[in-house]
Amino acid sequence: MKRIAFLFFILVSINLQSQNTLSLSYYLPQNVSYNPEIPTPKSVIGHEVGEWHVTHDKLELYMRQLAVASNRISIENRGTTFEGRPLLLLTITSPSNQNKIENIRQNHLKLTESGGQNLDTSNMPAILYQGFSIHGNEPSGANASMLVAYYLAAAQGAEIENLLNNVVVLFDPSYNPDGLQRFAYWANTNKSKNLNPDNNEREYHEVWPGGRTNHYWFDMNRDWLPVQLPESRARIKSFHQWLPNVLTDHHEMGTNSTFFFQPGEPMRVHPLTPAKNQQLTAKIATYHAKALDAIGSLYYSGENFDDYYYGKGSTFPDINGGIGILFEQASSRGHIQQSENGILTFPFTIRNQFTTALSTLEAVKSLRKELLDYQREFFAKKSNSSKTKAYVFGDEKNAAKSFHLAEILKRHQIKVHALKNNFTINGKNYKKGFGYIVPTNQKNSTILKAMFEKRTTFKDSIFYDISAWTFPLAFNVDYAPLTNLSRAEPEATEPLLSSGKVTIKSNYAYLFEWHEYYTPKALYTLLKKGIRVKVGPTPFTLNNKKYDYGTIMIPVQNQKIEAGELYTLLKDIAKDNHITIDGVSTGFTPEGIDLGSSDFDTLKLPKLAMLTGAGVTSYDAGEIWHLLDQRYDIPLTKVDASYFDRINLESYTHFIIPNTSASTLTNNGREKLKNWIKNGGTLIAFRNTLNWLKTHNFVSLEFKKKDLLASNISFEQRKDFRGAQVTGGAIFEARLDRSHPIAFGYKNDKLALFRNTNVYLEPNKQSYNNPIQYTNNPLLSGYISEENLELLKSSVPYQNFTSGKGHISLFTDNTNFRAFWYGTNKLFMNAIFFSDIM
Repeated sequence: MKRIAFLFFILVSINLQSQNTLSLSYYLPQNVSYNPEIPTPKSVIGHEVGEWHVTHDKLELYMRQLAVASNRISIENRGTTFEGRPLLLLTITSPSNQNKIENIRQNHLKLTESGGQNLDTSNMPAILYQGFSIHGNEPSGANASMLVAYYLAAAQGAEIENLLNNVVVLFDPSYNPDGLQRFAYWANTNKSKNLNPDNNEREYHEVWPGGRTNHYWFDMNRDWLPVQLPESRARIKSFHQWLPNVLTDHHEMGTNSTFFFQPGEPMRVHPLTPAKNQQLTAKIATYHAKALDAIGSLYYSGENFDDYYYGKGSTFPDINGGIGILFEQASSRGHIQQSENGILTFPFTIRNQFTTALSTLEAVKSLRKELLDYQREFFAKKSNSSKTKAYVFGDEKNAAKSFHLAEILKRHQIKVHALKNNFTINGKNYKKGFGYIVPTNQKNSTILKAMFEKRTTFKDSIFYDISAWTFPLAFNVDYAPLTNLSRAEPEATEPLLSSGKVTIKSNYAYLFEWHEYYTPKALYTLLKKGIRVKVGPTPFTLNNKKYDYGTIMIPVQNQKIEAGELYTLLKDIAKDNHITIDGVSTGFTPEGIDLGSSDFDTLKLPKLAMLTGAGVTSYDAGEIWHLLDQRYDIPLTKVDASYFDRINLESYTHFIIPNTSASTLTNNGREKLKNWIKNGGTLIAFRNTLNWLKTHNFVSLEFKKKDLLASNISFEQRKDFRGAQVTGGAIFEARLDRSHPIAFGYKNDKLALFRNTNVYLEPNKQSYNNPIQYTNNPLLSGYISEENLELLKSSVPYQNFTSGKGHISLFTDNTNFRAFWYGTNKLFMNAIFFSDIM
């Protein structure tokens, strides 16, 4: 025992010594001379790389100093994060290339277009996009970026000159500035002078939500395809401006791991990815192996990670004619930590990232022509066998939702045209101003197919991320493939979201239907202004217009403001929210309820709070926060579980609990929440929180379950057997009872729902209490095991309960998934605004 303790002491001492005597020589190739006029990282940030965790402000400062000092580097700011930090991009190449950089870019893009067959790739530089630390608490990449940038700016000799003549490097030193800043603060403020590798040390256990995510707690490495965040929009714009041949994505994984580089699992590659892509990935991998062998670092490839979901940084290039490369480094999660592979130091993790960044540069230089030719082949190889000439999509009642889908397509350089004329296909109406045409015969047709296709058969049953993301289903828009364009002539104009309007000034009442996407924002604005607002629970007809379930009515009389001021307010609200508000002069309706009917329910201003903190899934919480704050301008009070017992709930009308583990609230907290509900509060809960609510007797729920027994499964196969039962993310069809308040604003009686849990609710015995119910053949796109599919059939994703004077609304699914699931946001908002009439 004493010998083991002594050896442990020696290991710690050696690593502490290496940490305390850090210099650039630990990282940089020693057979290279460096230009003394180029500032080293330490000369700018005040410490050696790896001695402290670099904060984003210091990282920014260093990159700007390099750009000033080196004629190999130009720098641009492409925008800001939610917290106002710059989104920098450095372009690094030889000075001669810098002088003709726009010409290089345009020639490179020509390679991907119809005339590119005539270009000679033997003298064209390859384009490499190197990006670091999209997860802020995986910081070795961003810290290594200073070394890579320094090397590219300061290294001298024929080798570096040859590299920079043949490669243009688009250099993104921090994919996630806000998350990096948050984690650096944590690691640095908990660092001791005497570094402590004990896994129990506070330094290695950052507080909720951690630095992985951006400001609104999004995993930005899932946003390359949806493009909903400012950081993503900046880099996707840069990507399409250049269409790089290779893109690298430097991550970290568990402390007890080693180092991973792609290719990943060979059976988990999306079918739209060409085989040549994986062959080139494997070729590039040999350069990483050689480089890591040289410094004695353990590594692995060909397992664990996959290339299926195109919304990840390492997979997104694969659908755009490039090669995506994922690097995963075992994380020290601080400065030095004990692991199964010995003492893991922060500098060691940085050195591995730096080493593979350089091996990528070498691979791209050496494989330059092959990479360029592959990219040309990818875009030239178009299939003309498809009968689909275009897609049409839209929602005749919801222009904003359709526009935002068109907006995403445009961000991916997919040509989208507004409808020139109204037409009907398959019983669905597509209206000018509410619908769009997307031709399939265009440059980026492959990514269009990836975004619109439905897929339900797979080679493998395990997925690293979601297995389905069909965008028209996510947006709940009608869509159809077109075999000809004779009935769907497109406009030449770009997609445009028109301003709303008030049809006429009224001294009686105003009406607007609940279908449009931004109606919750409009309603909240009215209620916040103290305007009396009612909702119609059943359809009616007035002035030859049929108003649907959930129509909003604003009486003119007995308001806090006079008629002229109300009209002005409504014009501003209509314009800001892209809705049409109808002025009417009578309350007498030829069909349905009159405007003075007692069936109209008065709506109240909601005041919202949400549980956050340890035990709550930060992704789910962040999606709710983002939706309310960014899209609907509705305030949300985020309450941490650690002080929930001390707050007064009485001022809140609704309390939201995102996906949650079983240990979130204390006994006192649970009792307080129960009493608040009984006194009139509304609880809205999601996903696994339903199990928690049942366990603690908030509601009586009946779950559909089936014991799963392994038969003829070996010990070696057990992980795959269990993994096949994970519903990681797929799309399913449900029936809607459109008369129920939870379904107000939906024009169809079918809805696509995203699901990534195995929580299955039995339907209520009273049919009218099942306003949303999965069909008997629910799978629309994605993977689910046969066993779970049987449980899902005819189950219900939503239930509402009365408890005393209050209500409990429960969702088995995430209605706000990754900010791009526009189609089910309205369910969540209905649970807020219409809770009292359910």
